[in-house]
Amino acid sequence: MITFDQVSVSYPDASAPALDGLDLTVAEGELCLLVGPSGSGKSTLLGTVSGLVPHFTGGVLHGRVTVGGRDTRTHRPRELADLVGTVGQDPLAHFVTDTVEDELAYGMESLGLAPEVMRRRVEETLDLLGLADLRGRALGSLSGGQQQRVAIGSVLTVHPKVLVLDEPTSALDPGAAEEVLAVLQRLVHDLGTTVLMAEHRLERVVQYADQVLLLPGAGQRPVLGEPAEVMAQSPVHPPVVALGRLAGWSPPPLSVRDARRRAGALRARLDDLPPAADAPDGAAPDADRAAAATAGRAPAGDPVATVERLVVRRGPVPALRGVDLTLHAGEITALMGRNGAGKSTLLGSLVGLHAPAAGSVRVGGLTPHRARPKDLVRRAGLVPQDPRDLLFCESVGAECAAADQDADAAPGTCRALVERLLPGIGDGAHPRDLSEGQRLSLALAVVLTSRPPLLLLDEPTRGLDYAAKARLVEILRGLAADSHAVLLATHDVELAAALAHRTVILAEGEVVADGPTADVVLSSPAFAPQVAKILGPARWLTVEQVERALAGAEVGPA
Repeated sequence: MITFDQVSVSYPDASAPALDGLDLTVAEGELCLLVGPSGSGKSTLLGTVSGLVPHFTGGVLHGRVTVGGRDTRTHRPRELADLVGTVGQDPLAHFVTDTVEDELAYGMESLGLAPEVMRRRVEETLDLLGLADLRGRALGSLSGGQQQRVAIGSVLTVHPKVLVLDEPTSALDPGAAEEVLAVLQRLVHDLGTTVLMAEHRLERVVQYADQVLLLPGAGQRPVLGEPAEVMAQSPVHPPVVALGRLAGWSPPPLSVRDARRRAGALRARLDDLPPAADAPDGAAPDADRAAAATAGRAPAGDPVATVERLVVRRGPVPALRGVDLTLHAGEITALMGRNGAGKSTLLGSLVGLHAPAAGSVRVGGLTPHRARPKDLVRRAGLVPQDPRDLLFCESVGAECAAADQDADAAPGTCRALVERLLPGIGDGAHPRDLSEGQRLSLALAVVLTSRPPLLLLDEPTRGLDYAAKARLVEILRGLAADSHAVLLATHDVELAAALAHRTVILAEGEVVADGPTADVVLSSPAFAPQVAKILGPARWLTVEQVERALAGAEVGPA
């Protein structure tokens, strides 16, 4: 169905090709998962299938890509629209209408389908993706995860033979992600749809893949093969694979179910050991803090922000209903809940983007929605879901220089943070030309440069590979150790388990759970990390924790 014949893609100002020597075939009716570090060329490869590369993005395409017998060099994206459906990393860039129902119908209108066919398919898709209650809503009023489901739905209504998906579950809560993946499985198995998907949250998708294509980056050749074979050598892999490697299982398991079947001996061995969180003596400071986080021991500190009985309305929709929350210095808090629960609204309220309809918000002694921006920015910094909201310069170097100047930081401070988060981003690159993960890393660095006492992050790992996520965790731990308060809204249960001292869960704008992370995430299967599901929920949350415990057992009694 999709054939790459010696495909290379290069851009004029790039030091190396984005893709080089790609030669492979994706068969009809298969789900091919594309993995690799941030910036390794995954989005570029997907663009070659839809015709966006090079017809829209520019650059030079060498070799040939054929989809269903059509050569993308001679067929522009509009000439592939009936064959290839594409959902990019940014849902807002995908939309062309104003409401959910209109967006679902637009692609079919463009292809001239009959009105009765369009109506039937819209209704099917609304039910399939849980969008029926949102059908009349303005697209701009939806949460990021809701927008992502609409973007996926607008492609599904056309019934394409090939689906090209770039990070389709990155902004979805665990339940919504499972629903979308179930739909994709049905399309592959029942209708023979070919799906080419790039995704960083491999713990959600790798067990569903028929093939995995690894783009290692750094000039290394791509690897295509069975999922277990590729995961055994891949530098990016989910916790279940990392645990399998640690335990010496070959091939590594791809699902929690497979791992549980093989984990009997490991569970018995760990039963005789104390959790690493209970015996951090002699461990590195970062390990101590990670252990404390997973054990739920939040460090004591002065209040940095307080929210009391907060009510916020977004148009006619009550987004927050009587929320109470106090954030303390040195504490990392994960804010979780399904899409549309009010997480982004709460973060926005803490920086004055939304005025309370009732209740109060105080940050560093200020009332955010009444404070002057130049005063508030010294007390709180927000990295929103769309990092482009913070990026306005013509190059990465200019963004970093402006961030240093605004924060009165030493020249090079922001650039050093960018390099630490995601090495290899050039100073001359334009922010719009970066991948989603690279843009997010740049926006994070811009905000981190000022080291605000309260740091607010909205989906901070969207688009980040596991290595970049680990570097972000290290930076946030360091900030918490320096008495900064961190509040991050996330659907990444693995991040919460590894990093957060405390977890708060929102539902329908109300706080329904608030407590130590270990207690909260294990109280519901939807929020439990993979390691806890495999080894039992009583003690172990992360591979790092298990590894430290086993290492301690090898050198002597714990």
